[in-house]
Amino acid sequence: MAQSTGGLFPGETAPIPPGLIPNVPAPASPTPIAPPGANLAPPGAVIAPPPPAPAAPPPAAAPAAPMVPSGQVALAVSARFGRDPPAITAGLVWRVYGEKPDQSGAFRLLREDRTASPVFLLPPGGYIIHVSFGLANAVKRVQLRTDTVRELFEIAAGGARFEGKVGDARIPVGQIHFDLYKGSQFELGEKRPIAENVAASDVVVLPEGLYHVVSNYGDGNAVMRSDLRIQPGKLVDTTIVHRAAKITLKLVSEKGGEALANTAWSVLTPGGDVIKESIGAFPIVVLAEGDYVAIARNEGKVYNREFKVESGVDREIEVVAR
Repeated sequence: MAQSTGGLFPGETAPIPPGLIPNVPAPASPTPIAPPGANLAPPGAVIAPPPPAPAAPPPAAAPAAPMVPSGQVALAVSARFGRDPPAITAGLVWRVYGEKPDQSGAFRLLREDRTASPVFLLPPGGYIIHVSFGLANAVKRVQLRTDTVRELFEIAAGGARFEGKVGDARIPVGQIHFDLYKGSQFELGEKRPIAENVAASDVVVLPEGLYHVVSNYGDGNAVMRSDLRIQPGKLVDTTIVHRAAKITLKLVSEKGGEALANTAWSVLTPGGDVIKESIGAFPIVVLAEGDYVAIARNEGKVYNREFKVESGVDREIEVVAR
């Protein structure tokens, strides 16, 4: 089965040697999003083929098969979700490379196509075919001689979609983003994200496997983590519940008074760790549930106040300048 890890694929007589897979340019979008029409079903559901279209009157004459020019061979390619699920009908990027690198060691890109089942017309010879679907991909070496060659790629991939809540209230899009990492959050070692700043409700296409998501609500310390498993042809919906609240800070001359402008703020934990720094009359910070100290600096003077954050209780914290 052709997966992103390479190896011996159906139809190959030998594995592709290390380093033979071409370097594929990164997608224009930093986050691989499933386009409209991609086969990704509701949470936990196996993707089923679409219902048959209503019967239509037969055409007067069947269209002629495309002509293959002399000296070329047709290569028809398609992809599906792993071994059993149906075809992938959108979101694929196909690339055809020469089988051998040039003098610089790079593989020459010969063709590129973004349709579901393209047909490439190529001279006889050896080629490397690479297909990507979000962050999942597959690669095969093919040999073209005289007859049309048909290749089916198996991409063991699924989708993930995220949202955040505080209690029963959904966190609005734009106030929360998600970073994805391969493997469980409990695995040791430093990891780099494979997808960053994923917006709520966006669908990310991933190879089959175990991942964890880091949910960032606001720009304070409201951060939560969750593990998820991606299965071929399934869409996993993950809701992450934050215990946090929005806090608006005000420096006032007296209780209930007007906020003083040009105030520099620091929000600290009781242990002295700085959570957030900002400047303004009404800074807003999202904080995880717990105890904090607000420090305000204005016109050379420093003021502070201890306060508590309760999950889901958005409120103003006044620091009185006295």
